[in-house]
Amino acid sequence: MNHYPNYSGNDQALDIRVSAVMKRVYFKMFLGMLVTALTAFWCVETPAVIQFFATNRWAMWVLVILELGIVFGLSGAVNKMSSATCTLLFYIFAIVNGLMLFPIFYAYTHVSIAKTFFITAGTFGAMSIYGYFTTQDLTKWGTFLVMALIGLFVCLIINIFWANSTFEWIISGIGVLIFIGLTAWDTQKIKQMAAMAPYDSIGKLATMGALSLYLDFINLFLFLLRFFGASNND
Repeated sequence: MNHYPNYSGNDQALDIRVSAVMKRVYFKMFLGMLVTALTAFWCVETPAVIQFFATNRWAMWVLVILELGIVFGLSGAVNKMSSATCTLLFYIFAIVNGLMLFPIFYAYTHVSIAKTFFITAGTFGAMSIYGYFTTQDLTKWGTFLVMALIGLFVCLIINIFWANSTFEWIISGIGVLIFIGLTAWDTQKIKQMAAMAPYDSIGKLATMGALSLYLDFINLFLFLLRFFGASNND
């Protein structure tokens, strides 16, 4: 197996290597978000798609299951897949997410969606920079945040049936805090993996890193939209 040379005595070379890998991660993440945005815009402009989802509510549940399948499949079998397969699944995931997200353009005004996007981008960028440059070990953050994330999704499922608006606001606030923390933690984790990963696994690492940060951004955006989104019905 080919490995990068040992840079233990050359911090500058190691920094260059890590920086190159992180650039691939962020670029792939950007492309994934672009694919999602284009898919959502296509859905909004295609009456047949709108009609299909309006008359077949089960389709959204199929997309949810498909999304979960891709995420768990990538996470569990990434070592058995080629880099090209991982990348393909990532972009399929981005398309599926675009199909799921297009209804927000009917629920919220375009101006408020744009405003929330820029707020999300600023928050995400600040926390990702913190995660990249901090010398603090965020491992303990990760343990706590993963447990909190599981609790969050349990609360989301409960509120699907309870439909309590106050509880929804509380969940949204907690969700914002969790994904702000996850952004920093995931960034540091990806950086650490980039410093140690063998050459032939860099492509997979870039894809999995992009997927992690993509999920952090999208979920942070959706929870912030609960606070900053202006309803089209107002």
